Amino acid sequence: MDVIDLRNFYSGRLGIVARLLINRGIRARWPSAAGQRVLGVGYPTPYLGLFREDSERCIAFMPAAQGVLKWPTARPTLASLVDEFSLPLPDAAVDRILIVHALEMSDDPAGLLREMWRVLAPAGRMIIVIPNRRGVWTRTDNTPFGHGRPYSRSQITQLLRQTWFTPTAWGEALFMPPVGGWFLKSAMAWERVGAALSLPFAGVHLVEATKQVYRVIPARRERIRLIPRLEPVLAPAPSTHGSNPQGSNRETAGSGLHDR
Repeated sequence: MDVIDLRNFYSGRLGIVARLLINRGIRARWPSAAGQRVLGVGYPTPYLGLFREDSERCIAFMPAAQGVLKWPTARPTLASLVDEFSLPLPDAAVDRILIVHALEMSDDPAGLLREMWRVLAPAGRMIIVIPNRRGVWTRTDNTPFGHGRPYSRSQITQLLRQTWFTPTAWGEALFMPPVGGWFLKSAMAWERVGAALSLPFAGVHLVEATKQVYRVIPARRERIRLIPRLEPVLAPAPSTHGSNPQGSNRETAGSGLHDR
């Protein structure tokens, strides 16, 4: 989706309610980011306000195909247009990553997550907000969550493990239908009932994951004890001269008698 469409959605009543409900789930996982370096990828600006004030730094990277908007509006810009597969950051540069409207829109989700793995610190944490395949919000096109590829829980788990992440916590949001009217007024009641009953039709998954860091163990070949092969050797025969003088005399005498 274009960045203008995303901005227009979050400016409307349905978008405002969706932002409040998703922010509630993010805050439950990350109550504070004091002293942390926070990175948002995709279109995370409606949610980065939770961490902008207390974090060490808070920046937003928006994919080139989507476009970028100035954020925050009345302050120095903290948003940039980037190639999501080659972020302008060194390795292990950030402590927290928030991905919103990026993974389901990406042509190469595995490549995107591997780049997140590169820039995330070893003890860092990541939250992905991603549409639920079984949710009602994916059935309509009037919200950003109805675009791109939705995921089930098993699909997200498999993708994270393939890209060297470990899922550590799960949450859901947007149990209410994506319509206006009185549904917006009862949105919080929908959230409480849906979370209490673990209903499967939530609009989005909120997946928290950590980076897998493995210690490199050099491969060692098993040593085989080689036993040398014994070659036959010709040993000299023992000499008969002087070894048995009695026998030699007896043979000489016998030979003399025979000659006679």
